Formats: sequence, C-alpha cells, structure tokens
Amino acid sequence: MNCKIVTIKAAYDDQICEIIKKVGAEFGASGAGFGPADSEVLAMSQYYKDDDLSQYFVALINGNVVGGCGIAAFSHNAKVCELRKLFLQPEGRGLGLGKKLTNKCLGYAKNKGFQQCYLDTLMGMKSAIALYEKLGFRHLDKPLEASIHNGCDVWMLKNL
Repeated sequence: MNCKIVTIKAAYDDQICEIIKKVGAEFGASGAGFGPADSEVLAMSQYYKDDDLSQYFVALINGNVVGGCGIAAFSHNAKVCELRKLFLQPEGRGLGLGKKLTNKCLGYAKNKGFQQCYLDTLMGMKSAIALYEKLGFRHLDKPLEASIHNGCDVWMLKNL
C-alpha cells in the first residue's frame, strides 16, 4: 500500500468535497454550524493557498484520495491558526494518516510563525479527539470567540 500526503490542487477538489460531506454526515456534522457546510468545501484549492498562510493536505492511498486536513489563520489572527476539516474515508482510517496529516499541518503552522492551534470537533469523533489529545491539544470549556462552527461541542487548543 502506497500512502502519500500532498498539497491540494484543483484536480482533487471534487473528491475532497465529496469526502468532507460524506464523512461529515456519517458523524452528524452536516448543515449550518458544521465544517462540511462551509462554502470553501466546494473548491478547497481556491481557499487554501500558501500566500494566505493556509494549506490543505490530501492523503492518497495508491493514488486515490482518501481524505485530507487543512490549516489556516483563525479569524485573521497572526498568532492563532485553526486545524480544519480533517476527514478520512473508512479505508483511510487506522493507518496513521490522521496523525500524518495533522503533523504536516502543525509543522506548516509553526514554520509560518503561528503560536497556537485551535480546533473544534464533535464528541462523537472519538478517535480524532484521542489523536488530538496525544498530540498535545488541551480541551477548552467553550469555543474561541469568532468560532463559526456553533454546532461543534468539543474545542481544543495547542501551543506550537
């Protein structure tokens, strides 16, 4: 099995959109207040660009897109970034791809000078939460101000 992490490009937009919406629905994250409903999901490569201090990485298994994860400034904050839209299809789970994608995003953020990384997720995404805890994210009592995903019920922050 050949696993690879690459930067998003337009050719992956439709597949990533489908994965984000499908996996989001699987975990109850669909509709307003959840990441899969964000307009950027329709064309991720248009929204995640290095010159905007953001990046979205795609996981490939044998050349097939199985998921991805992004990083971008949180609410235009130069010191706090946000881990965004880590979604993996079932065949991409349990292989360490979530950890690889997250670490790739955190490394990118650190290199760009961000000092903290925020994320929001759902209590039902237990394996993702366990991963974030192992990587040093700590739980918050409430979302950071300016968070747009009001459907989420887990909020976490990590110092970089």
